[in-house]
Amino acid sequence: MKRRILLVDDDVAVLLTLRKVLEMYGFEVETAETTAAARQMLEAASWHMVITGKAMEETPAGREFIASARQQPYDPAVAVLCESPRPRQNGASASLLVMPVNAEELVRQLEARLIAHEDERQAARKAPARTPAPSGRTRLAR
Repeated sequence: MKRRILLVDDDVAVLLTLRKVLEMYGFEVETAETTAAARQMLEAASWHMVITGKAMEETPAGREFIASARQQPYDPAVAVLCESPRPRQNGASASLLVMPVNAEELVRQLEARLIAHEDERQAARKAPARTPAPSGRTRLAR
């Protein structure tokens, strides 16, 4: 089964280039130029990963789109594409995919993020439920 990626960026050249590269590596990729269009696509189908451009992430619409992606019942991995690594600002909640010089490095980063996301999902499913203790402390439920 091909892994499905929703790629969102307001730069058409980035969309077309990354789509071709990712398709060459066996991914099924759909693109959106606006967060409004991408939000409709989030609800119309399920995605293994959602990637959005860095500039969109810094606007309220971009942050809202990332939040919408994270709230989908199918729980896609979410990443922000950028030119260089930098610390997260303003509580950004998505992983960064650094635009590398070559396609292999981009795909390696993407694969690593997909694997890490699946590991996080499995760990969350296995974690015991927590219930508040009478003293206000949290304890494991039995």
